[in-house]
Amino acid sequence: MLERRLLAAVAVPARDEADSLRSCLEALARQLGGHGWAIEPSAFAVLVFANNCTDATARVAREFAAGSPVRVAVLQAALPPERSHAGGARRGAMDAAAALLEDRPGAALLSTDADGRVAPDWLAANLAALAAGADAVAGAIGFDAAELAALPPALRAREEREAAYAALLDRMAWLIDPDPHDPWPRHGIHSGASMALTLDAYRRIGGLPAVPVGEDRALFDAVRRAGMRVRHCPEARVTVSCRLVGRAPGGMADTLLRRDLDAAAPTDTRLEPAADAFWRFRCRRVFRRAQSGAGRPGDVLRLSFALRLPTEAVARAAREPRFWQAWHALEGASPALARRVVPAPALAREARIAKLVLAAIGAAPAASKVAPPRRGPPRPPAAADRGGSARTVPAG
Repeated sequence: MLERRLLAAVAVPARDEADSLRSCLEALARQLGGHGWAIEPSAFAVLVFANNCTDATARVAREFAAGSPVRVAVLQAALPPERSHAGGARRGAMDAAAALLEDRPGAALLSTDADGRVAPDWLAANLAALAAGADAVAGAIGFDAAELAALPPALRAREEREAAYAALLDRMAWLIDPDPHDPWPRHGIHSGASMALTLDAYRRIGGLPAVPVGEDRALFDAVRRAGMRVRHCPEARVTVSCRLVGRAPGGMADTLLRRDLDAAAPTDTRLEPAADAFWRFRCRRVFRRAQSGAGRPGDVLRLSFALRLPTEAVARAAREPRFWQAWHALEGASPALARRVVPAPALAREARIAKLVLAAIGAAPAASKVAPPRRGPPRPPAAADRGGSARTVPAG
């Protein structure tokens, strides 16, 4: 059977995407190899999950399949209201694509969007990252140039500010707390437009988390919590749509439209103030050291003081074998790490602060002794004094 020879399967959820699906499939069919991989058309398959469509999405997919060198399977589905959202559609697509792979050792399961266009070496870049030891790969995305140029100028400028600030935080995280399994250059994006993981990893986490939105971040969180490795690969590139009218509730189009209508709409939840990020990364660095067994005397006690948590709770977390599971538990429990999100008008100011921090630590991140900057404007006494501890962190 053809399925037994498959090296990879790509899941493409598609809802009323008749106008853009062909471009997506053409890009997948043009995979040329690279990164040490030669891609044969018979080595992978594409599964189009045409869900709740009212247009010719399924017909477009079948017409393309008839002349494609790559196997394209088409599955039509009518998801019930409680599952007819972005997360439900991608779960259906990925489960169906995984079934094509059966239980082939070393097989890879990938997903992209029906309105996106993967780069010619996208599949090869993902496979190379998995072969290098990653259990899951988060790819990099870029907006379609023509659609980006058509956005209202204020919205386009805001998106550019967010992307620039996110890049600064990614660099800060790497300099302060480098992940040995996710080397630089890397990024911090988790997008359904470019996800890849081993079939074994997908089975181990029980499939895509059943959430209506944010299923991409939930998947990578689940992989990490299971003790597996995530690579944020800049070579796995996808061009995505930045249209203001989308198909899946809660998707990127909804976010862009909300920001267009309201300049004060929230920024991405991972964009915290630069001082908060510095503090978080320094604490995480010391915890990584303690959890790895290479801690310094007093690390656990100082972390307990810094995180405003009982010493035994920190010590117990440091004994856990899975770093990310233990760290996320500490983050969730620590009042000192309560996450704040940068308001859109403050992005430029926070970017300046982040650049100052990077200038101070960039020359020697491993031995940085920079004191944590003040965490934004003073808090009310009741909030600032929670736990009765000063804001200090063990030396890096």
